[in-house]
Amino acid sequence: MAPAAGKKRRAKSDPAPSRWSYRLQRMMLTPAYRKAVKIGLPVLVLVALTGGYFASQERRDEVMAVFSDMRNRFETRPEFMLGMMAIDGASDGVAEDIREVVPIDFPTSSFDLDLVEIQKTVTGLAAVAEAAVRIRPGGVLHVEVREREPVVVWRSYEGIALLDGNGVTVGTLDRRAARPDLPMIAGDGAENQVREALTLIGAAGPLGGRLRGLVRMGERRWDVVLDGGVRILLPESGAVQALERVLALDSAQDMLNRDLAAVDMRLPHRPTLRMNGGAVEEWWRIQEITAQTQDLNR
Repeated sequence: MAPAAGKKRRAKSDPAPSRWSYRLQRMMLTPAYRKAVKIGLPVLVLVALTGGYFASQERRDEVMAVFSDMRNRFETRPEFMLGMMAIDGASDGVAEDIREVVPIDFPTSSFDLDLVEIQKTVTGLAAVAEAAVRIRPGGVLHVEVREREPVVVWRSYEGIALLDGNGVTVGTLDRRAARPDLPMIAGDGAENQVREALTLIGAAGPLGGRLRGLVRMGERRWDVVLDGGVRILLPESGAVQALERVLALDSAQDMLNRDLAAVDMRLPHRPTLRMNGGAVEEWWRIQEITAQTQDLNR
């Protein structure tokens, strides 16, 4: 049938997308392209804007100044400030040495201190065996120290020093009388054999106040020095047993109270007594008198 008069025919719209719209939809379905558009493009724009802004040296300086000021305000807050150093476990002299090697201008921020480096510096002192460094509430830098305990006095060509059980120098002395409570050792290499020296000193306990010290001979063995200059020459090995044998002979025969210069135990199976010059002359005089008496009796 023919259309009614006066009415125009309307063309139907095509529902199919255009060619460019179709291609765009297909590209958006690709994961890589979708990420590039949603993530990569904004990042690229942001980087470009940031690079453009910081292309000026003046702007860079302004931003750095702002961040530096913010950091300084944070680090200098009262809860982070230190006002003093407290040292525990150290004598007055060692505490003074610690303050000299760790010069800190208080008040200072805890962020400006390297606690590990401070601990290494304190431990590096000769008199310090261990050290712990921490920050206590109230703005206190706390240094806890365990000092080395001197056990012997070591006399060398360089002077008189105090050694701990490992042979580490703890301090120095102007004179031996400053530490009469500690035994003395001397000789080349004596500082490397402190433990052996302490063992011998312990074994020489029956000698009491007669013991003057030990002398390392040729970096191989020890001589025990008694009052009056009497020496007990010990072997390289079995020194303790040799010294105990001398003490047993002394207990049985009062040997060390005689006019001796030395007791040589370097050959344990053949102990040798060395008399002083006056004792030797007296011995020969007694021998002559004995021989004359025997001749008269014949």
